[in-house]
Amino acid sequence: MDADDTIRILHLEDSDLDAELIEAALDDLGRPCVIERVMDRPAFMAAAVPGRHHLILADYVLPTFDGLSAFAIARAQCPATPFVFVSGTLGEETAVEAIKNGAVDYVTKQRLDRLPRTVLRALAEARTKADKHRAEAALQALNDTLEIRIAERTRELAAANAELRSQIVERERVEEALRLAQRLEAVGQLTSGVAHDFNNLLTVILGNIGFLDREVTTERSQRRLAMMKGAADRGANLTAQLLAFSRRQRLEPTPVSLNHTVVSMRDLLQSSMGGAVRIETTLQPDLWPALVDATQIELVILNLAINARDAMAVGGCLTIETANVTVTGAPTRTEHPVPGEYVMVAVRDTGTGMPPNVLERAFEPFFTTKQVGEGSGLGLAQAYGFVKQSGGGIRIDTIVGEGTSIRVYLPRIEVGLEAAGHKPGHAVGRDAHCPPDGKSVLLVVDDDNAVREITTTRLAEAGHAVREAGSGLAGLAALEADPCVDLVVLDFAMPGMNGAEVAAEIRKRWPGLPVLFVTGYADTTALMKVGAVGADAIVQKPFREGELERKVAASIAKRPPRGLRLVSSGTAGH
Repeated sequence: MDADDTIRILHLEDSDLDAELIEAALDDLGRPCVIERVMDRPAFMAAAVPGRHHLILADYVLPTFDGLSAFAIARAQCPATPFVFVSGTLGEETAVEAIKNGAVDYVTKQRLDRLPRTVLRALAEARTKADKHRAEAALQALNDTLEIRIAERTRELAAANAELRSQIVERERVEEALRLAQRLEAVGQLTSGVAHDFNNLLTVILGNIGFLDREVTTERSQRRLAMMKGAADRGANLTAQLLAFSRRQRLEPTPVSLNHTVVSMRDLLQSSMGGAVRIETTLQPDLWPALVDATQIELVILNLAINARDAMAVGGCLTIETANVTVTGAPTRTEHPVPGEYVMVAVRDTGTGMPPNVLERAFEPFFTTKQVGEGSGLGLAQAYGFVKQSGGGIRIDTIVGEGTSIRVYLPRIEVGLEAAGHKPGHAVGRDAHCPPDGKSVLLVVDDDNAVREITTTRLAEAGHAVREAGSGLAGLAALEADPCVDLVVLDFAMPGMNGAEVAAEIRKRWPGLPVLFVTGYADTTALMKVGAVGADAIVQKPFREGELERKVAASIAKRPPRGLRLVSSGTAGH
């Protein structure tokens, strides 16, 4: 309804008299009316448009037109406008049928007094219908908006759920990696302790075998001693594997060309593989030099090749590949490399592959699928410990029935630094470096009596004057009593004061006195703190042929002259 409350009516009526009577009846509405009168079809069709009128009044019978046709046009063109018949000839049945079809009401021209009430009721119903339509439209709009909001919220919840699942998967991966790291660390601590004690035993065994070898003259006895020495050497190799797994071995990283390493090992690999296995190499020409312990990487490649051979029941192909690799993605397993640049060496076989349950435990020490006596289960564990200690990583890609590829990632070194690699120490003769006033004086500090006896005997036979001490405190006391010592040969793992602590005290009180560590395993960090930064400052147990004597001679050769060495406060020099 307009703001001025005026009622606009479209009136279809051909009689002027009836039109005036109807307009007079509408005066009783009590509200102003604007009536637009039409008398034929074209005029009605032009006037019957949506929103133009509040009400349509129509006669039933016209000369060229009729009310039912007008009603049909109104339903088609402006269905929301209420329609009322006003006629003197509309029958009861026709009126009821028209109302059923949508007309609001009918009024006979004989009862025009009913017209105002009929008009007001029609207008009220129209307003109600309009309000209802608006409410339904608003509700529909709300429903549409609600559906959109529900869809958006559903997407948000789905995204949050996916993120939560991803976080759960990542947390489970991290927890599994932590459990594996803790398990490996516990086993590593155990194996490193066992390896240290075992190396002490092997030092005694190999040392006494060496002494007996010089005294035994019969061929049969020498053959038995050789067998004993071979068994002890295998034991030493086993402890080296244990130390490699536990990451407590002493590494000597130098710039290494892995291409050269692979080529130089080909004959050894072929003899280890046998004639049934074909060996192929894919070597990158411009391969970066790797910063790695040359001896240990050879051992890793050999172990991986032997594992590959055992996985190929009847012949097969072993492929060794090298490549420059840049890792960008975060590691998904503990053994994987972190992002960075690496030199990669891969060993690939055409064997049986690993099922998931075997792959999950592949790096566990002593885990093996081989028969008893066919393998120790330390090959992959050693490789894992070595690459992790070297600052790299390792990956296994395997398909059951097709084969396995094990990729070892090693840290690269900048081009041009390979010339700065480690140069092995030269053997130094004893006589050339003995002081002119007599033999070199050595102090051997070791808590194991048998090991100390082997050490002192070998050094005495090498021409040195040897003193002994069974503990770190006893060694310091011996130096206090007589600091005229050219070199301290110091065991690293001792109860009470360990070798690192004793060396630190020696550095403080006798700064010029050189120290040579003898150890079954080496905590590299602790040794670096006390100045043992080079390979010549450490001798590994069990002693290799001539290594102890050679490094002792080299250390003495570097010592300052006796007259220039500083001594402890209150102690006179000799």
